[in-house]
Amino acid sequence: MSSDSPIKTNKKKLANQEDENSNSNKNIVLKLYNALNKRDVDTVHQLLNPDLEWWFHGPPHHQHMMHLLTGSSPDDSFIFVPYSICVIGSIVLVEGTDLKGTVYWAHAWTVGPQGVIVQVREYLNTSLIVTKLGDGAKYFKPVWKSRLPDWARKSLPGLVLAI
Repeated sequence: MSSDSPIKTNKKKLANQEDENSNSNKNIVLKLYNALNKRDVDTVHQLLNPDLEWWFHGPPHHQHMMHLLTGSSPDDSFIFVPYSICVIGSIVLVEGTDLKGTVYWAHAWTVGPQGVIVQVREYLNTSLIVTKLGDGAKYFKPVWKSRLPDWARKSLPGLVLAI
């Protein structure tokens, strides 16, 4: 007879399922960056909901993601270089720079239940703190914070994203 109670066993199964979902969501987003950097339009279309909800905060001349996703600037040579990734449920937080390390970006991707990205919140040259809503708490503690490059530590505006 097993020493694990049905509740413990169920919690283990749920934890394993959450780990699998987190890894799956992370892999979907990493696959998207790879496709974007290779300009692989077919793969990008497979990974994104056609009705993608997109939010942008940053200097308008840094709307590289929009240019790549819409094809409005085919000569945009911007390459996304992710250096940090964190999964919180269906949300995948990724931050990075361009190839030269002169532009800092953070993305909050929402992966839908079908494994397709349904939303992106894009922050360029903006410091970001993410807090999680729920549990009836009066105060919200940060669950993720940007790790800015050295050159940007004192010079970027900051925002709080509640998920």
